[in-house]
Amino acid sequence: MWFVIFLLVGYILLSISLYFVFEKAGEAGWKGLVPGLNFVVWSKLVGRRSGWYAALLLIPIVNIFIYAGLTIDMVRSFGHYSFWASLLAVLFAPFYFFYLGFKEEEAYEGPTLTREREYRARVEEAKESNNERLVRKLEANNPYKKSQVREWAEAIIFAVFAAAFIRMFLIEAYVIPTSSMEGSLLVGDFLFVSKANYGIRLPQTVLQVPLLHNRMPALGAESYLEKPSLPYNRLPALEEINHNDPVVFNYPEGDSVYVFPDRTWSIHDYRRGSIANPAYNQMIKNGRKKLVTRPMDKKDHYIKRCIGLPGDTLEIRERQVYINGEIAENPQYLQYMYLVTFPSGNINTRPFSDWGISREDVLSSTAGQMILILSDEQRQNIQDMDPAITVEYLDRTQFGNSSVYPHDPKYFSDWTVDDYGPVYIPKKGETTWLGPENIGLYRRVIEAYEGNDLQIKGDQILINGEAADSYTFQMNYYWMMGDNRHNSEDSRIWGFVPENHVVGKPLFIWFSTKEGNIRNGIRWNRIFSSADKR
Repeated sequence: MWFVIFLLVGYILLSISLYFVFEKAGEAGWKGLVPGLNFVVWSKLVGRRSGWYAALLLIPIVNIFIYAGLTIDMVRSFGHYSFWASLLAVLFAPFYFFYLGFKEEEAYEGPTLTREREYRARVEEAKESNNERLVRKLEANNPYKKSQVREWAEAIIFAVFAAAFIRMFLIEAYVIPTSSMEGSLLVGDFLFVSKANYGIRLPQTVLQVPLLHNRMPALGAESYLEKPSLPYNRLPALEEINHNDPVVFNYPEGDSVYVFPDRTWSIHDYRRGSIANPAYNQMIKNGRKKLVTRPMDKKDHYIKRCIGLPGDTLEIRERQVYINGEIAENPQYLQYMYLVTFPSGNINTRPFSDWGISREDVLSSTAGQMILILSDEQRQNIQDMDPAITVEYLDRTQFGNSSVYPHDPKYFSDWTVDDYGPVYIPKKGETTWLGPENIGLYRRVIEAYEGNDLQIKGDQILINGEAADSYTFQMNYYWMMGDNRHNSEDSRIWGFVPENHVVGKPLFIWFSTKEGNIRNGIRWNRIFSSADKR
């Protein structure tokens, strides 16, 4: 709503400023107040020959560039040709136009594009007639001529501006850094992700370094300022998220994090004791590693598969996912943990990379045994190497208590990554009962994602100071899981993904390196393949 109000106020100011500019340019001022007509007249005043040029302002994203060009051409039509005049026109058009309209000395010189074409024609005519003296005079007094430095500066600014807008609104490139989606998406896969399919999310963080997400590599600092910020808004989606769709989203627990060279850990990881590195824990404990807070759109990006939709009831029984009591369709490349024993005491690991078994998939290696994360196909490949090799599934049903969401051993002690639930996935407008037995599931939803004050006093639940035994959800939520079911930090660890955290849909793999390092080779067979491998 605030974004709509911002646009509406900006448009009203622009229309009023056009009223005064039009009068100075010899047009009726009221035309500047009429939606649609004002842009047609504006286009004519700067020298656009076709009235249809103004219609380009109706095309999302394109209209941003058309608008910028019109503002620059308008101030040029009043004789303002400098770089800074162009920059101020783009950033503060209504206020610049008010200045042009009220300043008595400012005069409309005619449509700048027409005058520039005529000036260039005079130069060409002088060259054809070999009138070098006139050519030198025209070129010396050419108001449209730009220095080489300015040409380069404008080209760089435009390129960065265009790339930033394409990245922000349409398509962004991502790389798969971990094995959580193997073997559908491999470490070293480079993806193009569409921001439009699930609805373009308008930017919230206003001040940021272009083309960077949340870190400046050289400085090791955040690449944005948290204030000022805009509220969450999203344009209509081209399609809905379906079961088993891969989705890119912001890490839900990533609002308060500790950033280390190899990865980022949330404050919740630290409190749960999930950070295995003793040095990291000591740095946090001693205060040598500072906590970094991030707005929603600057949280780290994750990619998982959407297993549960809003309103679904999800359960995992002995590895098999059930949705609303029915067996869910399994992705083709599910991976689990196996104990591989090879009597010879040695195994040839050279084919592992070609089979999609990354270094992350090797959890441990001792004489005669390895613990590996494998798909059915990878397991069979290893088995085929030698009939004496045994590959045994490692049961994860004993790993429960506080290791999985909602990390509440009192009421959820028997939940594990392989036996989980049932859990209801919140749907906008739906109401669920609340009690000590399930508040752990929905506490973060109510507090962190939907902005309520929640307190628990004994067996009583207070929401915004009032006793509550039920809650109506304000947003849709999703349940995301990796295809690598035994080595994936997903909804089984940090819970639901709010709809406002959804970033986009992976389209295709445009490049792929083995193990994420080009020195290991290129996976040519994956280039330009679909990112939606089920």
